[in-house]
Amino acid sequence: MSDTDCGSGGGATTYAQLRVASIFIVLIGSTSGALFPVLAKRTSWLHVPKPVFDFAKYFGSGVIIATAFIHLLSPAFSELTSPCLSPAWQEYPYPLALAMLSIFSIFIVELVAFRWGTAKLAALGVRHDAHGHGLGAHAAHGPESRSSPDNDSNSEKMREDVESAHDHTRPDIGAAGQVIGVFILEFGVLLHSILIGLTLAVDANFKILFVVIVFHQTFEGLGIGTRLAYVQLPPKYNYVAICAALLYGITTPLGIAVGLGVQSTYNPGSTTASIVSGVLDSLSAGILLYTGLVELLAHEFIFNKEMITGSNGRVAYALSCMLFGCAIMALLGRWA
Repeated sequence: MSDTDCGSGGGATTYAQLRVASIFIVLIGSTSGALFPVLAKRTSWLHVPKPVFDFAKYFGSGVIIATAFIHLLSPAFSELTSPCLSPAWQEYPYPLALAMLSIFSIFIVELVAFRWGTAKLAALGVRHDAHGHGLGAHAAHGPESRSSPDNDSNSEKMREDVESAHDHTRPDIGAAGQVIGVFILEFGVLLHSILIGLTLAVDANFKILFVVIVFHQTFEGLGIGTRLAYVQLPPKYNYVAICAALLYGITTPLGIAVGLGVQSTYNPGSTTASIVSGVLDSLSAGILLYTGLVELLAHEFIFNKEMITGSNGRVAYALSCMLFGCAIMALLGRWA
């Protein structure tokens, strides 16, 4: 098989000016999508009604799950089963294995982190419920007890008193948990965003891919930004959410710029690029699957008191928003 068939050599060089302009266009779209929810939630001059935030939150959950399946796991199969690779790559479903490895790795990291955090609080006499890192959920992973409402009320008052007594000494473990949850999600998205930028810079079907990626990054940014907006951090750490949104916004443009810089030598169809992209896409898919299904869906619907006790209309609305976000992102997968 010839090197040309395997995509060695440089990428496409057509639409040079538009490719450069895409750096700034994608920057505006992705940064706006990620930063707007954060600013709207944390500033008084940009007020957004709660129903709008709810829509963005559930819509974003659907976007993240569709991204994992359609925009990460599916391309990973194409990349790691390329005829340019060694036949050994065809003999085992490496994308699924790598995604599974990623899922269990994230789970173990979170388990260790929250066991450590709970132990630290227990040493201070505070009972901590690590329930979804504050990402919009309002209940624990599952029912913790069957105590009566009166006992629950008394327990809650006692817990608040103990926590108040230790506020000046204990570290903010809850805030740390929220940061861990969101940044696990963002880490998976950032890997994906870099690869998107590299591909856009050198892909021959630039025009179609460019339009799709603008919408893709804006919607994905909306999902990330909504999660960042709901992270409850102490006021002195408000900048963390803003910095995270900005980091997401610049990642794909950075990938485009790097791709343009190596345009004469980089081609996404080459053997090396296929392996690197396939492995990273598989790992990112696992991260987003874990986050989307466990951190978002389970905590937003199954273990969320608002969903358990709320009206059927509210639940139907939330499900519709989530499915709409999933459908839009899945549709974009038709072109990219």
